Amino acid sequence: MILTKRAAEHVKNFLSHQEGAEALRVSVKTTGCSGYSYVVETADQINEEDQVFETRGVKIVVEENSLEYLKGTELDYVREGLKEGFKFNNPNVAETCGCGESFTVE
Repeated sequence: MILTKRAAEHVKNFLSHQEGAEALRVSVKTTGCSGYSYVVETADQINEEDQVFETRGVKIVVEENSLEYLKGTELDYVREGLKEGFKFNNPNVAETCGCGESFTVE
C-alpha cells in the first residue's frame, strides 16, 4: 500500500490535528451493493496483528484480514469539481457499483 505525494501531504496535515493519532488505518469491510467498501480512519494504536507500511513519511496500518484486498493499492487524494477525497487505485478490483462506494474483487 502506497500513498501519492498529494495523499501523503493531506494525511500528514490531517494526522497533525488529531490527538493521539499514530497512523492512518485502512481496511475493507463487507457492505454495499457490490460486496466490499473501504474504511479510512485514524489509528490511535497499532495492534499485534496489524501490518504497518510507511510511505512518504506516513504510517499506514492495515488489518491482516484486509491485506489480500489492498495488495498493490495506491491511495491518492483528488479534487474533482467541488468534491474531494481519497481515490483508491486498486489492481484487485474487478468491478465497482454505480455509485462508486463499493467494489468486487477478482
